Amino acid sequence: MTQVLDTPQIAPDFSAIKQRQQATWASGDFAVIGTTLQIVGEELAEAVDVRAGERVLDVAAGNGNATLAAARRFAEVTSTDYVPALLDKGRARAQAEGLVVRFEPADAEALPYADGCFDVVLSTFGAMFTPEHARPAHEMLRVLRPGGRIGLANWTMQGFIGRLFQVIGAYVPPPAGLKSPALWGSEPHIVTLFGAQAAELRCERRHFNFRYRSPAHWLEVFREFYGPRTRPSQPWMPRANKPSRATSPRCSKP
Repeated sequence: MTQVLDTPQIAPDFSAIKQRQQATWASGDFAVIGTTLQIVGEELAEAVDVRAGERVLDVAAGNGNATLAAARRFAEVTSTDYVPALLDKGRARAQAEGLVVRFEPADAEALPYADGCFDVVLSTFGAMFTPEHARPAHEMLRVLRPGGRIGLANWTMQGFIGRLFQVIGAYVPPPAGLKSPALWGSEPHIVTLFGAQAAELRCERRHFNFRYRSPAHWLEVFREFYGPRTRPSQPWMPRANKPSRATSPRCSKP
């Protein structure tokens, strides 16, 4: 007689995971790498059609690429992240350009803002790294006014960053039970997260070129400054192939 025993699945400790992630992104100096991604913030601001005077929230803003792009278009921008050091970097960049931006610490999964108080919500390679995908999606929809727009830039499973995370994940496995951040780079997952409340949803796949002196130079920079490389505890992405990224540039709320 063969007995089959079901082993109960242990739910992830999201609070502990988030604390480790926060420490991970605070290590190194991601701003050094973040500034090389500035063009993504500009492209996203154009894709979402950020306009002067609009109230814009940048979620998990890092050192402020989308923040600065929106502020350059004379929007009223609030830049948020749960790593204060990255907000300080964004603040310094804004001051250097004479841009007026509010910088406030905030958790993407529990935004400290009232319902419907923003015209546009943006996130570039930020919200995708939260442990519980549905929570930041819900929060972004909640703080967005009816008729507002959400714009996201997310790495894909098929991209170079996906391959990087695959390599790291082979040595440092992700916590059990977490969904891959790379799901945010797939249209079906975006539809699952936002589609029920979106009047219009459009996804576009684009390429980003990492421009360094040489492959060795790229490796040197990432080794020294990239938090998840210096202190790996992120939920790493699975298999990937191509040097691309996906954007979900517009999600209009009815």
